[in-house]
Amino acid sequence: MSSDIAGIFGPGGTVAEANHPYSDDDDALNEVEVNGNWTPQEKALHEARLKAKAKRRLRKSSSRNSTSESFSESGEVAGGDPHSPKGKVNTNDRKSRTGKGRGLPKKGGAGGKGVWGAAGMVYEDEEPDIHDPNYDESSQGDTVYETVVPEIDEKELEKMVNPIVQEYFEHGDTKEVQMLLKELNLGQHKYEFSSLAVSLSLEGKASHRELTSRLLSDLSGKMLSQSEMGRAFDKMLKELPDLILDTPDAPQMLGQFIARAIADHVLPMSFLDCYKGKVDCEHARVALDRAAVLLSMKREMVRLDNVWGVGGGLRPVKHLIKEMNLLLKEYLISGDVSEAEHCLRDLEVPHFHHELVYEAVVMVLESKGDTATHMMMKLLQSFWKTGLITVDQMNRGFQRVYDELPEISLDVPHAHSIMETFVDLCYQESVITKQLRDACPSRGRKRFVSEGDGGMIKN
Repeated sequence: MSSDIAGIFGPGGTVAEANHPYSDDDDALNEVEVNGNWTPQEKALHEARLKAKAKRRLRKSSSRNSTSESFSESGEVAGGDPHSPKGKVNTNDRKSRTGKGRGLPKKGGAGGKGVWGAAGMVYEDEEPDIHDPNYDESSQGDTVYETVVPEIDEKELEKMVNPIVQEYFEHGDTKEVQMLLKELNLGQHKYEFSSLAVSLSLEGKASHRELTSRLLSDLSGKMLSQSEMGRAFDKMLKELPDLILDTPDAPQMLGQFIARAIADHVLPMSFLDCYKGKVDCEHARVALDRAAVLLSMKREMVRLDNVWGVGGGLRPVKHLIKEMNLLLKEYLISGDVSEAEHCLRDLEVPHFHHELVYEAVVMVLESKGDTATHMMMKLLQSFWKTGLITVDQMNRGFQRVYDELPEISLDVPHAHSIMETFVDLCYQESVITKQLRDACPSRGRKRFVSEGDGGMIKN
């Protein structure tokens, strides 16, 4: 058996086929037939080796064929050494392997592993691209988020504006209204704020209309332009037929608003000229005529400040005292309680009604006869029953007279006796309380004896 194996292996102890790697399978089989003394195990091992060799030769030949076919145009593999064994490609060469191009290294020699660029290249900071898929907004430093308020449509405008205007009628602060309007995105319906404010004031008091005129004056040029104001008043002129259903005097009031707005430079001076001969609505003509008349009467005035009268606490105290004195004097002449009540309500100063009580009592003390006493008692009784004058205001007015009675007595010597009579009459008619009647001061009576008694005071 050793002789048989020696026939297969060479004297160097290597396989014979190692010296002939490319020998054919037929020669190997012939050698097997000559040495027919092999055991079955040796024969199977030898056949397995032959099959493995055949497979390796097949793989090498197929790879060489595919490489030659893909680069058949250039005739040889680019970057390969023709003298290298087995024609392997030099994988460390950076030149293009496609055989196309000028044979220069890729990326100018700056694209190798661990290379950041060509020598001498300076990189600058690049702005992040917002369209980059890897763009991270949170990692770009301080991010400022802007609040976007949606535009209010026409249906929601009235619901949003009405509370603002009603609160303004209470506090009268135009700056707060401006701040609230800036928080709303009125958009193209901005001009409708003016028309809504004027409509609400038409249903209110004279003081509300005065406040609305001041609001329009403060908003003009800051939040609303003259063209937007003109658009608002134009809308109101068209809506007059509907406004007079709730406010019969709406045409006259709107005319006063227009005159005041022109005087305050809220509307242009040519506003009325744009409607001459172009108005078909009778109510609109009445409003425009009213505005024209007021402007012609007050041409020399810079502002029509008194177009609404000065309402409520906006009036000076001296002016209010004068108005109440005039009210009482007219009442003593006419005796019309309802007219006096109407005038007092128009003053819109419920916190100052104690002044009316004070002036009424002083007039009773300074009057001659009992006529003024009974008329003033009747007037105060009417105001008390209707609730126009509260118990606090009534008590405060009488108490002021009590405190100043010594000074009044200097001009009216019988002031104490007249006061006691009037207070008793008011108490009998349930105008004042018993506590207030008892608080009325009374001057003690001092009687002197005859001169012969030495001027002694008789107890």
